[in-house]
Amino acid sequence: MIQAVLFDLDGTLLNRDASVVSFIDEQYNRMHHSLGHIPKDLYAKRFIELDRRGYVWKDQVYAQLIQEFDIEHTTMELLLDDYITYFRFHCIPFSGLHSMLESLKQQGVKLGIISNGKEKFQLDNIKALGIEKWFDVILISESENLRKPDPRIFERAMASLNVLPSHSLFVGDHPTTDVEAAKNAGMIGVWKKDAGWNEAAADYAIDELDEVNRIVQELNA
Repeated sequence: MIQAVLFDLDGTLLNRDASVVSFIDEQYNRMHHSLGHIPKDLYAKRFIELDRRGYVWKDQVYAQLIQEFDIEHTTMELLLDDYITYFRFHCIPFSGLHSMLESLKQQGVKLGIISNGKEKFQLDNIKALGIEKWFDVILISESENLRKPDPRIFERAMASLNVLPSHSLFVGDHPTTDVEAAKNAGMIGVWKKDAGWNEAAADYAIDELDEVNRIVQELNA
């Protein structure tokens, strides 16, 4: 029986690529007095390259952008604060997110999130998606002093839910940090396919979030 389903956030529940594009467009317009000498497409392209799909915190990204583009009349700190303040207004969910969570809850499945990142920033994004009400546990690496792929953060979540690893799914987009790490913790690993990687050693692979319901129903049949 599958008693719990746990999820990664960025790239799994949150369409981070689309969210970043939306945010950058508005930040460029909002801070045009400092950024207007840079073509918008070039600014967006370089931000996305330096960001490395969220694996580089934005203090480093903005410091590099300031250096490369000779940005004046603002600072790394101001750009970072702008990112922290406004990104949540650009959070775009993957299709079917709310209906999937509601269906899992109706089946009596416990739900959790395990996300690497800054606690307040990630919690703001979860709230922006309007999904916090469905989750029984949310663990963010900064506040847990543990990061995926450390198996202890998975074990901590399962202990909080009072479920066994063999009765738990973990759904994530990263083949190593999410899927392999969850399997190393004894969980069933589900890979939400991502264009950044060609394959993952997952128990299941999905294209859309609503496929999680199908997997749970099959395993609980």
